[in-house]
Amino acid sequence: MEASEVPVATVTQRSQKSVESQVGRIYESFANFPRTPNFEYYLKGGLDNSQAPSARPWVCFWNLHSLALLGESVDAQLQNNIIYFLSRCQDPNGGYGGGPGQMPHLATTYAAVCSLVTLGGHKALSSINRSEMYMFLQQMKHPSGGFRSLELYLIPYFSPGFMMVEKLMSGPATAISVASILNILDDELVQNVGNYILSCQTYEGGISAEPGTEAHGGYTFCGVATMIMINQVNQLDLPRLIDWLVFQQGKECGFKGRTNKLVDCCYSFWQGGTFALLQRACSTFDTKLVIPVGGKSFEVNFNDIGYNFVKRRVEMEPLFDGLALQLYLLLCSQEVNGGLKDKPGESRDFYHTCYALSGLSNAIMKQGASLQHSDSVMLLSFEVS
Repeated sequence: MEASEVPVATVTQRSQKSVESQVGRIYESFANFPRTPNFEYYLKGGLDNSQAPSARPWVCFWNLHSLALLGESVDAQLQNNIIYFLSRCQDPNGGYGGGPGQMPHLATTYAAVCSLVTLGGHKALSSINRSEMYMFLQQMKHPSGGFRSLELYLIPYFSPGFMMVEKLMSGPATAISVASILNILDDELVQNVGNYILSCQTYEGGISAEPGTEAHGGYTFCGVATMIMINQVNQLDLPRLIDWLVFQQGKECGFKGRTNKLVDCCYSFWQGGTFALLQRACSTFDTKLVIPVGGKSFEVNFNDIGYNFVKRRVEMEPLFDGLALQLYLLLCSQEVNGGLKDKPGESRDFYHTCYALSGLSNAIMKQGASLQHSDSVMLLSFEVS
């Protein structure tokens, strides 16, 4: 009789075990973890010395948003420098490029507009050319419901941020968000967007970059947020979506972005933030939508939807473990010298710092409590392999 073959672990299985082991050791040493990382120095230094020539509006957004979450602000000189720099990125025909003189791109347009709104004030907000922006968004619109990210490319993807800048992808989420923020969203821009997003919801329940591909946390957040802004969220298969989401929080306590992938701190926002949207959206699940018939306009004011939505009372209890998520972010992702990283063994960066802090803020708000040192009893339930 032949001896039975010894199972060989796959690369993914070995990586998962390695991450679990590192996380387990960190949780065991919880009592000795440093408590005062210098985020402000790290983030403001990035604003002054960005080395990302084609994505600098993103660096502005990530760092300004992170500072805002920490209750920090930038001085008047740095604020003026940022406004001046972004004005040089603005194309005369609308939209913002990744740097001065670069072609306008939906993803960097989103980052620039969000940066200026975060700064606030007349000088920042008046620097945005709203009329040309509307023409730019119309030019990028495609009959399929997608949007061109650049004038020469039709790639109707969602854009959860940095990863999309690399691949020159953009889509409905960035365009609809910018239009909503600037109060220029109308039924022409909305036309067919909902149908496109519905075609991207997968058999798992999450939302993918395009029809027929894998559900992904970033695309899921962008798809759900967009459907809320265009008043069509309850056309999604929400029970199946929630079922997929709840299984993305793993034994490490953090979220992963896709099925059978490793934990990553940025998904504390992309996945956790989707839960936050659904907590407010649940009151609309049984609401009949006003759908255009025969080419008639929507009978809703799109520009009020986003603002009214965030003011809505939360109807649903948290559907993920917020305290466990805080544990992962504070102990496994935080760097002693400021900033946050993907997972143990990786390096900090502004992208992960921004979205990990966003996820942490959401976890604290939704859980109604923050992690205290006495919560170390939670560590006992984590088995180190």
